[in-house]
Amino acid sequence: MLMKTNPTLLTHAIMERSSTFSFFFLFFIFTFQYTTVVFSMTTTQQRFKEAPKFYNSPTCHTLQHHPNDTCPGNAVHVAMTLDVTYLRGSMAAILSVLQHSSCPENVIFHFLSAASQPSSFATLNQTLTNSFPYLNFQIYPFDDHAVSRLISTSIRSALDTPLNYARSYLADLLPRCVVRVVYLDSDLILVDDIAKLAATPLGDTEVLAAPEYCSANFSAYFTPSFWANPSLSLSFSNRKRPCYFNTGVMVIDLHQWRAGDYTTVIEEWMELQKRMRIYELGSLPPFLLVFAGRIAAVDRRWNQHGLGGDNFRGLCRKLHPGPVSLLHWSGKGKPWVRLDANMPCPLDTMWAPYDLLQSPFALQA
Repeated sequence: MLMKTNPTLLTHAIMERSSTFSFFFLFFIFTFQYTTVVFSMTTTQQRFKEAPKFYNSPTCHTLQHHPNDTCPGNAVHVAMTLDVTYLRGSMAAILSVLQHSSCPENVIFHFLSAASQPSSFATLNQTLTNSFPYLNFQIYPFDDHAVSRLISTSIRSALDTPLNYARSYLADLLPRCVVRVVYLDSDLILVDDIAKLAATPLGDTEVLAAPEYCSANFSAYFTPSFWANPSLSLSFSNRKRPCYFNTGVMVIDLHQWRAGDYTTVIEEWMELQKRMRIYELGSLPPFLLVFAGRIAAVDRRWNQHGLGGDNFRGLCRKLHPGPVSLLHWSGKGKPWVRLDANMPCPLDTMWAPYDLLQSPFALQA
């Protein structure tokens, strides 16, 4: 026996389903548009203010510039990676270097940018030129596709970005006349003269200098399978005590690096990691495997790191005891993200004065 359908109930059901569909459709459209706007604001639509020009003090030696000469005497060479995602942090870092340098006109910047994004390359170059018209800099294309085949997944996706591994290729990318370079991450600011850091003494056999943290649990940076394999764990046996150091701030002797072909050595460890997992943390462990226990010590004031918290939650942290020359927001939490969310950590207010990003109100004007 067929049941009769109530036309009124059927009409209400159709209208209810139509209303529900319309709600979810509008919600999807709003979410998509909001995501698009946020993405755009974090990429190509970022606009930065022009930084003031900083001049050398009377005691500075004038750099002698010649055609095609990228290595004038008395220069301080600084290397950084440059991409759209961390551009805001990079701009703040550059400003902090210049503002606290006694000889800012003697600082030469070398930026590494992903070769797979030529459109971003032009944007980054124009952004730097607009905000720092007098900046002495060069941008070098980094073959990020070639490095991708060596990268293993780590505990945080941001650590797997090929550009995060560019610091291992400085000796190949920078002009051979650059002998010493200070490498800096994009999530830091200096409050001291970078020339002091660049002048860190390096011994005849020391390739790089960085602050060491021997109280950290060094074994935690490698997997149990690494330590259980004598042929691997014994790689640290002929060194002084191997200690953790943060690769976001390093003084590197590129001549010694090239002589030891350390880029190849680091790649060999990365290839082994692809075959058998021996660490969990991105580009740091290969540096520890090659250089831990073999570096020149730098005062910890030059890398007050960890201000971004851990790699999972990015909670607020305090400074380590002692003086401060460089603040480093390594970890998940970045100061510009927390400031935009109106949830800053206390130390994020020290980063804010170096932020060159124009406000949305200035963009509309």
